[in-house]
Amino acid sequence: MKKLFRILAVIFLTLILGLFVFYLVKNESLPEETAGPKADNLAIEMMESLNKSAWDSTTNVSWTFKGIHHYEWNRTKNSVLVKWDENEVLLNTINQTGEVIRPEKIREEGKEELIKQAFGYFNNDSFWLCAPFKAFDPGTERSLVTLKDGKEGLKVTYTSGGSTPGDSYVWILDENNKPISVKMWVSILPLGGMEFTWENYLTLKSGALIAQDHILYNGVNINIDNLK
Repeated sequence: MKKLFRILAVIFLTLILGLFVFYLVKNESLPEETAGPKADNLAIEMMESLNKSAWDSTTNVSWTFKGIHHYEWNRTKNSVLVKWDENEVLLNTINQTGEVIRPEKIREEGKEELIKQAFGYFNNDSFWLCAPFKAFDPGTERSLVTLKDGKEGLKVTYTSGGSTPGDSYVWILDENNKPISVKMWVSILPLGGMEFTWENYLTLKSGALIAQDHILYNGVNINIDNLK
């Protein structure tokens, strides 16, 4: 029995050491930044590469996030229908109020919790839908950074708003200033600088380009389906 405990202890310590090494290798500090007109101009060019004017004229968009959350967003009326599991909530995106459509029989305190949950889902999942178009949202700051591999990135920090103010995102762009990936320094992720691809673009009827796949280095895909 003691031998078994020693073996298990070695396995446990090896696992902890491996996780520690992984953290040291993968965790990145925020790179030094330079704010100013060049950063703002690059942000504008990034949005133009995805046809920002077409996105602004997009009245309705629907999508499924990772196969579990479904959205019907009426951007003209500032309303979005959020569906997950057996729940269905209609949100007002301006004054952050909502109405529980399903389940019909639910107590008042249960309604508030569902509305809060729906807003949390929408804030997160709509970011994966249209994050590049949010570079000039209220409370954002833009700057240029140089990454470890020498690439230039566009850093956008959200100092207010959303569910997790203070988060920073560094966009990596191609030669046409179209996003190909984003590195994240956000409170909900355990490592700084986790990088997700921005790929498999679909052109909406309005002409706006939306990336449908966001793949992490281990193959995890934060995917968007049923986009229209």
